[in-house]
Amino acid sequence: MARGDGRLTTELDPDNPGPRDACGVVGIWAPGEEVSKLTYFGLYALQHRGQEAAGIAVSDGARTVVYKDLGLVAQVFDESTLAPLQGHLAIGHARYSTTGAPTWENSQPTIRSTSTGTAIALAHNGNLVNTADLLKEVDRLGIDMGTTTSDTHLITALLAAHPDESVAAAAERVLPQLRGAFCLVFMDENTLYAARDPQGVHPLVLGRLASGWAVASETAALDTIGAHFVREVEPGELLTIDEHGLRSTRFANPEPKGCLFEYVYLARPDTKLAGRNVYATRVEVGRTLAREYPAEADLVIGVPESGIPAAIGFAEESGIPYGQGFTKNQYVGRTFIQPSQSLRQLGIRLKLNPLVDQIKGKRLVIVDDTIVRGNTQRALVRMLREAGAVEVHIRISAPPVKWPCFYGIDFATRAELIAGSLDTDGIRAQIGADSLGYVSMDGLVRATEQPASRLCMACFDGQYPIELPASDLIGKHLMEAPQAAKPGTQRSTEASTQVREGTTA
Repeated sequence: MARGDGRLTTELDPDNPGPRDACGVVGIWAPGEEVSKLTYFGLYALQHRGQEAAGIAVSDGARTVVYKDLGLVAQVFDESTLAPLQGHLAIGHARYSTTGAPTWENSQPTIRSTSTGTAIALAHNGNLVNTADLLKEVDRLGIDMGTTTSDTHLITALLAAHPDESVAAAAERVLPQLRGAFCLVFMDENTLYAARDPQGVHPLVLGRLASGWAVASETAALDTIGAHFVREVEPGELLTIDEHGLRSTRFANPEPKGCLFEYVYLARPDTKLAGRNVYATRVEVGRTLAREYPAEADLVIGVPESGIPAAIGFAEESGIPYGQGFTKNQYVGRTFIQPSQSLRQLGIRLKLNPLVDQIKGKRLVIVDDTIVRGNTQRALVRMLREAGAVEVHIRISAPPVKWPCFYGIDFATRAELIAGSLDTDGIRAQIGADSLGYVSMDGLVRATEQPASRLCMACFDGQYPIELPASDLIGKHLMEAPQAAKPGTQRSTEASTQVREGTTA
């Protein structure tokens, strides 16, 4: 039996994880500021986007230092690890793996030196779909990838492959070769860069600091570090920030296809996407749910955390009182001590415990964001019935998830998605609910205030806006087989580059 690693997780049931985003990124250019601490707090605000690893790269104009490790942001960094990270620009990353295993070698920022000594550090949110083609290009150029197996390292290697070019020129050459979802922040010793894929699948925003600039995955991170929101980084745009100011160039024509799932689950409720507050969107989805799938009930309950705004909207529209039905333990995740089989059967009670006095004898509407495999909802329904609920009606603030995502969300495979093989009534029977209703696609899209033509809805409708390669040329572990036999490691110290591994408390 595997040992518990002692790290915290937001999963209600760590053995049956829900959808997970690839990562969160932050970039800071602010001479005279403590850029490593600004980056740290920015990453802290983006912790929900990635919980496998965290890292920060900082430059003082002469050298670039990277510090990264497996774990949460607050586990990887403290005063002693941040203190040596001095400079005027920095980038940071919080990771969930969608290409490459969750190992130290695949944590970010990645870093690579050119033959002339320039260090390029890079952090990536998203997932590429032409990794196999980029691998061929890396092999053609004779680049040793060591033991790394993530698409992010391929981008960094290609940027560093032509030392006779400036980093900006290299970016203008490399970025058009990338296919898929990518929000990038990268840097050399003096300049911060940011780029977003032509479809703008995942968010990337620009903010103004008193003495510089900030780029982050969400507006909530800008708010946290005191940066004033300026605008979104446009799809197909490359930003360059240095002592001469901010410059913008286009490396591709924009074809906006923003991820609809960001509104449902991924983004923080206090973030704005395309000018629309995520919390307001989720409340409106709840109102729509109440109109589309009403229920006779005594109490509306939201599943913490992303189900709560929709539950509030459902209660407002239906007139059924909203109440807290669960107490959530914020500090329990993967335990230090592996539970016995009898304790494992308690399942999500490690994270949620029902408020019996609130639930007993009542007809309940339970609002959740998604059903992926169905295990979590089945356990919730059972728990609520044991607590004395008379009826349990499940309402979901997204359409059925029937298709995997290849653009940066680590969904289950289609075979594991319960909606891929069962209709709504079949799912209702599987989870043991009295009724089950999903919000309609039209209702969800209306709540975003975005036209459907500007949204990626592939996980719901199977229509992938960025062409996918053959099935054997895509997948989380695509790079691992060919890379496993190659010698070498990225844990190296070079003339202008220091990479330091952290130790997790």
